[in-house]
Amino acid sequence: MNSYKIGYTTGVFDLFHVGHLNILKKAKENCEYLIVGVSTDELVIEYKNKQPVIPLIERMEIVAGIKYVDKVVSQTNRDKFTAWENLQFNRMFVGDDWKGDPLFDEMEMKFKQVGVDIIYFPYTKGVSTSIVKEKIKL
Repeated sequence: MNSYKIGYTTGVFDLFHVGHLNILKKAKENCEYLIVGVSTDELVIEYKNKQPVIPLIERMEIVAGIKYVDKVVSQTNRDKFTAWENLQFNRMFVGDDWKGDPLFDEMEMKFKQVGVDIIYFPYTKGVSTSIVKEKIKL
């Protein structure tokens, strides 16, 4: 039996692609119950300076339709510790493109104190929402 009952991951999930599917599948393989936070349009604009192509409600519906996902919540800020306080997950899954980022270095220290592990998954090479957008322009 998996000792990590509740897992958590977040993302924008705009123009859903196989990289998104890979992280959700790998996350579910490492927990019994997977909660996914989908970034609000406002949050994406705030930290990426981009308007998502697909509105939040539709992105949440798409993610909720994935068989690996047990619960979808909106992510209104990037404070993962507050998310933990509300959701009580014991493992967080993140793409390895975030490893070494000051936000996640700080989260690793905070989470260690409450028994939460951050697991970094390899970024799916050759696919991203930016790449998908570029292909659409062709």
